[in-house]
Amino acid sequence: MSETLNALGEAIVAALPGAVTGHAVAYGELTVTAEAADILNVVTFLRDDPRCQFISFIDVTAVDYPAREKRFDVVYHFLSPRQNTRIRVKVQTDEATPVPSIFSEFPGAEWFEREVWDLYGVMFTDHPDMRRLLTDYGFEGHPLRKDFPLTGFVEVRYDDEQKRVVNEPVRLAQEFRNFDFLSPWEGTDYVLPGDEKAKQ
Repeated sequence: MSETLNALGEAIVAALPGAVTGHAVAYGELTVTAEAADILNVVTFLRDDPRCQFISFIDVTAVDYPAREKRFDVVYHFLSPRQNTRIRVKVQTDEATPVPSIFSEFPGAEWFEREVWDLYGVMFTDHPDMRRLLTDYGFEGHPLRKDFPLTGFVEVRYDDEQKRVVNEPVRLAQEFRNFDFLSPWEGTDYVLPGDEKAKQ
């Protein structure tokens, strides 16, 4: 299997010189690295070439490596039912450089690209509806970045009285906390159902 995937990877690199920069086989899947500016040409080739036929788009996601100059890997997954093979395509980008959208060739990528924008801050050009998908419209930042703060000073919640989502400062209401300091090994003052049988 790995020999077949390796041969396919070499054929893809040879067919797209400059656009595809390398390939690797790991865990029974082929991974191809490409230039972000050429992603549309790469995915079109993977779909239309008879050796590939990766017609089934699976998803788009991202990975954050803040120590790198191009900190984001945008990762695409495709399936070829005819070849019974999966492929992963990776491109690198930074915070300021957008990646071309593959929506024109794979319309199913629309919401996945919106999710990557929302959670990582990676922009996609020529996307028909680039707006937040999972966070609130007034949300600031991108929560899956490695440098996103774990705690904040503002909470977002739905207010039942106002019938809308509200942003307000975080407050810890101590008076509503009920602390039980009894040790679970010492037991409780009340009888649990079934315990009356153990004392006979």
